[in-house]
Amino acid sequence: MNTLKLVCACTLLALLQGCAAAVVAGGASAVTSANDRRTLGAQIDDKNVVLKAKRALSDDATTAEGSNINVTSYNGVLLLTGQTRNEAIRQQAQALVGKIDGVRDVQNQIRLGNNTAMTTRTRDSWISTKVKTQLLADEQVSGLNIKVVTENAEVFLMGLVTEQEAAKAVDIARHVEGVSRVVRAFEIRQN
Repeated sequence: MNTLKLVCACTLLALLQGCAAAVVAGGASAVTSANDRRTLGAQIDDKNVVLKAKRALSDDATTAEGSNINVTSYNGVLLLTGQTRNEAIRQQAQALVGKIDGVRDVQNQIRLGNNTAMTTRTRDSWISTKVKTQLLADEQVSGLNIKVVTENAEVFLMGLVTEQEAAKAVDIARHVEGVSRVVRAFEIRQN
């Protein structure tokens, strides 16, 4: 009987640890959502737009084969990054995602060339982390309102920010080791 109680207690403890992680992750998402300058509806719309854009790109034989195209959306502005073989595929990608409901603008930053290697993608992830950390630590910038996307050492900054925040964010990103170029894809709001 004691063995059965011990097994039940251990099982319950393991299950509760999973719940705690879910509560913490859910709480972090709630804090991020609450501090976001976009409406909750816009945040949901952005997630749906990304899903629809990824599906459209993967369903199209021209854009799916041999291309590395990433999609990010912020307040209806869709950012395309990655690599493809030629200009026709680059334009096809833009045309496909530009038709999606909820897309106000497409920032086509797809580069012509070979797909990046896994080591480059890992480095890009590290660069994004360093930039985001610097933005969150700075008192003049609302780092929670800036999305950082890095592709082949190019940093793309998106968000709903003031002109002063945009300038400061670009300056911060520009000085992070490993960044080759910073591209503004901000939506500027009035103070």
